[in-house]
Amino acid sequence: MRVVSGEFKGRQLKSVPTHQTRPTTDKVKEAVFHVIGPYFEGGRAFDLFAGSGGLGIEALSRGADSCVFVDQQPKAIRTIHENVRLLNIKDRVEVFRTDAYRAIKAAGKRGLTFDYIFLDPPYKKFSYQELVEALLEHQLVAEGGVVVCEHDASEEIPESVGRLNLIKTDHYGTNIGVSIFQ
Repeated sequence: MRVVSGEFKGRQLKSVPTHQTRPTTDKVKEAVFHVIGPYFEGGRAFDLFAGSGGLGIEALSRGADSCVFVDQQPKAIRTIHENVRLLNIKDRVEVFRTDAYRAIKAAGKRGLTFDYIFLDPPYKKFSYQELVEALLEHQLVAEGGVVVCEHDASEEIPESVGRLNLIKTDHYGTNIGVSIFQ
């Protein structure tokens, strides 16, 4: 697993040493950032169900100012900290070990908003509609912000949630789907 483009292009990232997470492939990362980027002039990222932190780190590499990483698994949190240390980006990140809904609520209480939100939960375990509704309820999606959902290709994704509309859905192979809301 590596950073595909930007400041840290080509740098190898550690992956979580468990079967409970599945890293986003380079092909999928490239496709996602081709739609939402490919490069940014600042902005804040929120990487929920972060795993190794690959999506948030890719956003930082492509110009995002900062990223908040959230995962519930201790091994994932350790891996994110290792990747942050390897890239020397500690001053640009916050890392939290908690449940996604608690993280959403906490970020809302802090008044945070995000330009790029990445949702990559375990496939078929969470409702994307409910996750996006929670992001909107706590006012975390900045005006013009995007929410990227990586999901099982067979999952049905709503056409809109609140003020956000589905702008693109693609499938990669037989089981990976990516849907982007704005």
